[in-house]
Amino acid sequence: MELVCPAGNLPSLKTAIDNGADTVYIGFGNETNARHFMGLNFNESKARQGVEYAHSKNKKVYIAINTYPQPSVWRRWAEAIDSSVRIGADAIILADIGLMEYASKKYPKLNLHLSVQGSSTNYEALEYYYENFGIKRAILPRVLSVAQVKKTISNTPVDIEVFGFGSLCVMVEGRCILSSYVTGRSPNTYGACSPASHVEYIQNETKLETRLGGVVIDSYSDNETAGYPTLCKGRFKSMGSTYYALEEPTSLNALEILPELNSIGVKAIKLEGRQRSPAYIKTITKTWAEAIKQLDRGSYKTKKEWNQALAEVSEGCQTTLGAYHRSWQ
Repeated sequence: MELVCPAGNLPSLKTAIDNGADTVYIGFGNETNARHFMGLNFNESKARQGVEYAHSKNKKVYIAINTYPQPSVWRRWAEAIDSSVRIGADAIILADIGLMEYASKKYPKLNLHLSVQGSSTNYEALEYYYENFGIKRAILPRVLSVAQVKKTISNTPVDIEVFGFGSLCVMVEGRCILSSYVTGRSPNTYGACSPASHVEYIQNETKLETRLGGVVIDSYSDNETAGYPTLCKGRFKSMGSTYYALEEPTSLNALEILPELNSIGVKAIKLEGRQRSPAYIKTITKTWAEAIKQLDRGSYKTKKEWNQALAEVSEGCQTTLGAYHRSWQ
């Protein structure tokens, strides 16, 4: 299986390539991509350098243009596609149907991938994108069980990529409105869930509070690690108790079921975290590259040290199989 790793800057891209990534996915430094954070991402020059470095190592670069343009700024998204073609990207990851049409008509030989932000969870949806835009691959949302992934794969000619590790999302991906409710900036158009401009860390006498758009998301005592405030992973008072009412801060880790994902025909494993550091990129890439190599040798067994390494860089230092493990499906 192809190992697809994240990079929020050029050092992270090189780190991923040097530690075993087959492919690195990146985005431009504006709202055309869903990791639009200050100080992250690429301009055309840096992206070209990244593509040249990857190609010199016989590796690939995909560019994510996976948010939804508004009519008044449509040109910026179209120019991102044009720029991706100019620098020689191996594929473009899109969510918006209008952008799919633009790319497929202007660049008929371009490899188009359907983003997880497209929120397509069944083979009927993939058939639409395949017939109308000729997509080569789809990244499935992190809401499907293994059985559902298998059914999708068995009914589509489109290659399927799934997430193996990284942050989870409680919402239907591509349709989140929670962040925009408190910040006024939609992650689907602005490109950042919990934009940094709306984040506050406030220390009072007994607690450290994290706030988003003025709303208290969580509070931490001195011995607790304070996470980045996202609304779906805050602690709230509900029915007389204070707890993670929507979702706990935890990361997906599918190492345990890697052989099963391979056997049902998954073509690529995607790791999440373009907003994370080069050290994070090195840890997750090196671990998963070693796991896939062992799988290819035909003697796969999940190693304790793999899970320990991933747990150390996970949200809340804990991991889960998420929706993959649903015994009732």
